[in-house]
Amino acid sequence: MRWQTRQHKKTLRIGSGSAWWGDRIEPAQWNAARGDLDFLCFETMAEATVSAAQVRARRDPGFPGYDSYLDDRLRAVLPACIAHGTRIVSNQGWINPDGAAQHCVKLLQSLGCRGVKVASVNGSLITDRVLSLSDRLLENGLPTKSIADRLVSAEAYLGAEPIVEALQAGAHIVFTGRVADPSIFLAPMMASFGWHSGDWARLGAGSGIGHLLECGAQVTGGYFPDPGFKDVDEPWHLAFPIAEVDEDGSAVISKLAHTGGCVDFRTVKEQLLYEVHDPANYITPDVVVDFTTVRLKKLGENRIAVRDIGGKARTDSLKVSIGCTEGYIGEDMFFYAGAGALRRAQLAKQILEQRFKLVQLKAEDLRIDFLGLNAIHGLATPANAVEPYEIGVRVAARTLTREEAQKVGREVDGMAVSGIAHTGKRVPHQDRVREIIGIWSTLVPREAIRPSLCYFES
Repeated sequence: MRWQTRQHKKTLRIGSGSAWWGDRIEPAQWNAARGDLDFLCFETMAEATVSAAQVRARRDPGFPGYDSYLDDRLRAVLPACIAHGTRIVSNQGWINPDGAAQHCVKLLQSLGCRGVKVASVNGSLITDRVLSLSDRLLENGLPTKSIADRLVSAEAYLGAEPIVEALQAGAHIVFTGRVADPSIFLAPMMASFGWHSGDWARLGAGSGIGHLLECGAQVTGGYFPDPGFKDVDEPWHLAFPIAEVDEDGSAVISKLAHTGGCVDFRTVKEQLLYEVHDPANYITPDVVVDFTTVRLKKLGENRIAVRDIGGKARTDSLKVSIGCTEGYIGEDMFFYAGAGALRRAQLAKQILEQRFKLVQLKAEDLRIDFLGLNAIHGLATPANAVEPYEIGVRVAARTLTREEAQKVGREVDGMAVSGIAHTGKRVPHQDRVREIIGIWSTLVPREAIRPSLCYFES
């Protein structure tokens, strides 16, 4: 079996394969099999992903450091990608892009596919030198060294250029660590159309298209339905989006036929502004995107044309995401139902508050919320809110040590046999204490970050 070569076309078809680590796998498989794609791109990293991976690596020597769903995703899409010549760009490398690439090579060999070039992009992890490269935290202005004793990891957001280099060197599949989400999708455009790194207009357009694709089903109707206001057909059968990109940076956003969801002005506009602080200055490592000039046009059912997204010169610095240990959270819950549920829950809260004093719980923060009444809006919940028929009492404390956090579960256990009438309690099969990884941000000089590439072949 050999990787098929696709004929070069004026329009590039790029499909989304995931929007986060735990995303559904089937839509990526559909795109690979039926999307006629030139590229399938996977985004699986949130801000805390790398730090969480570092924590797991410290506890589990057998953890390989890349996306724990890497094998599942590759097995789902590789057969179709091989058959159709669809190249893959993915940040599933997490803290070990080389390991992800090597695992992919082994899987390709097991499928009998030889001669496939797989690249890995390194250089985003700068844990060992972030304190010397930056001086201030963006969130509070304090010196970066103020978190030195709690530092877990630091990773700079790389741009598209190292991925472009790998693709132009003939890589069929590219794995990265931390790369800005739009850059994963921009790189195939740059490599295929020959866009250079100073072409701000095209890079702005391409990064804007990447922003529409990076959150997967959010532009095809996911995270969108509100029954009676924003209805979506078959939301259980959502496909991931596909962008048909022209060389000038204009594109059509669509989805596979015979799938649920929708692609229309509403979904595109919502995703266009999603997590964008300033629509005129959306900063990425490659370019500063300007969404204020964008024009949308409906071309047909589930087909929206996007054009005239602007771009400005990129910044001299790169953003760095820093993970720090910030203690533990102990959490558990129990339930009441029927008439008087709220009255019993209120007494339960009073009992727990007193019992935590008896056991001298040392908590930085303590919350006892009533799910179904005030757990979301807290003190802003209307005083005359309708009393619910059933209530879940959620108890959570943030502490500096695991031992203190464990007190939450111990006292909640007591509610089941020495609490209030009709207390419903779940059996605690899972660990009720979790370590907190706090996320901070800083900026480092662009020239201080030097990405590197490794190549492997099946």
